[in-house]
Amino acid sequence: MSQFLAEYGLFLLKAITIVVAVIVIVGTIAAAGRKASHAGLEVESINEKYKDLADTLRKAVLKKDERKRHEKDEKRREKAAAKAAKEASPRPRTFVIDFKGDLKASAVPALREEVSAVLDVARAEDGVLVRLENHGGVVHEHGLAASQLARIRDRNIELAVCVDKVAASGGYLMACVASKIYAAPFAILGSIGVLAQIPNFNRMLDSHGVDFEQITAGKYKRTVTMFGENTDEDRAKLKEELEDVHALFKSAVSRYRPNLDLEKIATGEHWYGTHALELGLADVVKTSDELLRELVADRDLYHVAYKIRQPLQKRLMSNIEGAIERADAVGWRRHFESRLPR
Repeated sequence: MSQFLAEYGLFLLKAITIVVAVIVIVGTIAAAGRKASHAGLEVESINEKYKDLADTLRKAVLKKDERKRHEKDEKRREKAAAKAAKEASPRPRTFVIDFKGDLKASAVPALREEVSAVLDVARAEDGVLVRLENHGGVVHEHGLAASQLARIRDRNIELAVCVDKVAASGGYLMACVASKIYAAPFAILGSIGVLAQIPNFNRMLDSHGVDFEQITAGKYKRTVTMFGENTDEDRAKLKEELEDVHALFKSAVSRYRPNLDLEKIATGEHWYGTHALELGLADVVKTSDELLRELVADRDLYHVAYKIRQPLQKRLMSNIEGAIERADAVGWRRHFESRLPR
């Protein structure tokens, strides 16, 4: 009997494992399908969104007679506002763009479309607010992302960046383009540095009698490698290249924020919002929610998002890569949380 129960338990465990695997696969495919069910530019009035949210709450908490009085007052205010709008100049607008970065800055194709659309309609008195969340990543990808934001500055349109969570390394390369940087009190900014790390399996291959052949044309076509034997010259050359990139990084930051003490802040360190303000990495300590609530009183706010439809295979791979990067972000978070007082 005990053997039967053990075998039955093993069978049941296998069956559960298969069912769970199927559910995960189906869920991933469904998520990938929802992720890009349509393509094109989406525009949402943030003013109307806030109004709808408040109206929904009032309906739940106000009594019937209070709600009727409020609706009458609201209609009078709207009528007066519409009449005043006919006589006054159009209200300035702020276009809100979200950028959530990953290692390869894969949101750049959408960002370039969003920036192009805004530049086609923006007036001199309008502005752009980018809600940025970016840990950084590949240099040239994030450099291109920063260049998209520079297009806004080059057109003399006010550009603000708000960092609620993190704008580090390549993320700060993007943020520094703005004429004003808002940061939440515990947002992470900085990490103005360059990193390269690579495992080397040469000794393991050698111990198993495996030779690694690499043939190049050009002395520095390949320096540090994963499988070959690395020399001090290889490492020195890679270090030289990293220093060159770091110099370019500092030059870009200095161009847009010339008052920064680069010797003090371009060390690869990061700082939280309030300290970043003291160092000049940010201009105002404020969350995006606070900022939008202030702007909505005097401006028309529009959230602009460009959706790109991708093949199913690419969406599936994107989901897998996203899971890996989320795991990496967990490592970031644990690293930062370990520094908080207990």
